[in-house]
Formats: sequence, structure tokens, C-alpha cells
Amino acid sequence: MNSKFNNSFELREADRVEITTLMDNYTDRLLPSTGVAKRAPLAVGGQLIPQTPLAEHGLSLLIRVFRGSEEHTVLFDAGWSDIGVPFNMKLFGVDVNQIEAIVLSHGHMDHFGALIEVLKVKKNIPLILHPDAFTAPRGRKAPDGRMVKFPTLDEQSLIEAGANLVKTKSPYLLTEGLLASTGEIERVTDFEKGMPSACLERNGKIEHDPILDDQGAVIHVKGKGLVVISGCCHAGVINTIYHAQSITKIDKVYAVLGGFHLSGPVFEPIIGRTIKELKKIAPKVIVPMHCTGWKAINEIAKEMPHQFLLNSVGTKFLL
Repeated sequence: MNSKFNNSFELREADRVEITTLMDNYTDRLLPSTGVAKRAPLAVGGQLIPQTPLAEHGLSLLIRVFRGSEEHTVLFDAGWSDIGVPFNMKLFGVDVNQIEAIVLSHGHMDHFGALIEVLKVKKNIPLILHPDAFTAPRGRKAPDGRMVKFPTLDEQSLIEAGANLVKTKSPYLLTEGLLASTGEIERVTDFEKGMPSACLERNGKIEHDPILDDQGAVIHVKGKGLVVISGCCHAGVINTIYHAQSITKIDKVYAVLGGFHLSGPVFEPIIGRTIKELKKIAPKVIVPMHCTGWKAINEIAKEMPHQFLLNSVGTKFLL
């Protein structure tokens, strides 16, 4: 697949990947485990766990990549609040000091909420993000034309907290070449138009915000194909997959996980087309999360029942 970005590189093959959901919109302690999805335990040693994971409108994934004796850990996004992700990390026994890098999918509040709290524990950690993640002020346009402003990501606060900022529009290799952030995603489909109400203020005027900082992550699992991870897919989930294929020069897609942003009346009309294209790509595992929306999740489950897995906070995906 051709790309105007020409940012191709070679990912080292991983033997396997574990992705643990630290934050999503839903939590369900009674979901059964499968061969791919290991659910958070309800009890340990015959004793009911007294606390339940927290859920919020946000996303955070802990990615562990394995190759031979190598083991690497990356945090992808950090939820909305400064409470949820740290609480769930403690509940799941996550050692923050094992995190080697953080990838931020984009600069919206439901993805950067607990960054400062994580940085308080782990200093001088690389934080990979698009330069536009610091765009401010940004928000959405209300029906009356006013701008509803979002909380913004503060660069200086991140630096003071100990982040080693890596601001790049290009794909960026991490974990000794076993994982890459995708960088800015090329938008080539004719139906994924982004978020029409997204806006920003520039020179005192309100403009449309294309959310160009939207990015994902990609891993190449030996003998299986690409694992593509998204935050909100403001660029579109199909564009995200195409871009991952383009920069890695690998067509085979094994798994797609993350927010697909198909929620609400603006995006529901493209659910059918999205599923049609997903069927052509034919991943073995598909896990819609966060902003995908209940209607889209149900349609994906109906149309791709053998690939679909329902997510819940605390689920560990063994890929």
C-alpha cells in the first residue's frame, strides 16, 4: 500500500503480546475467560476480592511484548481522571517501574488524565506524542455555535513531572524495535471524515480541529501478523489499519483493539461500511473499546462473531 508519508521501517517480530485493559468505559467481573481473553479474577485463594476495578469514559492499555528472553512494557494512554488508572494499576498488581515508555494516542482529556500520577512514580520516561497533542484551546462546537472547551494537555507540567517528551509526527520505534507508535495517520478512505464538531481556537477565531495528533501503536507477532492498537480512531479505524500496514509493509492483520469512535448519530451511519472493510481485512481478533459505542459494538459482535471479543476493565488479551 502506497503512502505519502514514506515512513517505512522494519519491526522485529514479537513471540507474543499481552495487553491488559487498565481503563475502559465498562467493567464486568462475571465475564468468562477464553483462550485469548483472560478476565480479572473475582476471588483469590477462595476469598472474594473486596474491591472492583474502576471504569470511566477513558482508555488505558498496558502492553507487554515478548521475544525470547526479552520482555518490554509500554503504557498506551492514561484514562480520563487522575484516580482510575492508578487505582486499577494497584488492584492488578502493576509495577509502574517496569514501564519503559508511554504512547499518547492524542491530546484529549479521556486519554491523558493520569499521566502526571504515573510520572510521579516513574521519572525520565519517554512519552511519545504528536506535537499537536498540545493544541489549546480545543473542544467541540455546540449547536448554538459556541465552543465547549476541553481540558488541555500542559507541556510544562509533564516536563516538571519527569516526562522525556518525544514530539513526532512520524512512526517511532520502541522496545528495541518490537513496538512502534504509528505517528500521524494518513486519511485515505472516502467515508471516515473525522469528528465534525471538533474545533480549536486560533487567533481569536474558532476553526475545525482535524485532530491530526491521533495515532496508534503496532506490533508484529511472529506467524500471526500485525496487532493494531488505537486510542479513539479520529482518523478512522480503517485508515489506522491501512496506515499500520503501510509503514510496516505487512498486510496480514491479526488483531485490532481500541476505540473506533463510531458512537452517536454522526458516526452510526458509517458502522456498516466500517464492518464491511473490517471483513475484507479479516483480523482474527477484534476488540472494540471506549468510544466505539454500544450500537457499533453489537453490530460488530453480530457480523463478526468469531473474531469479536467483549472488553472489560481488567481483561488481559493474550495475543
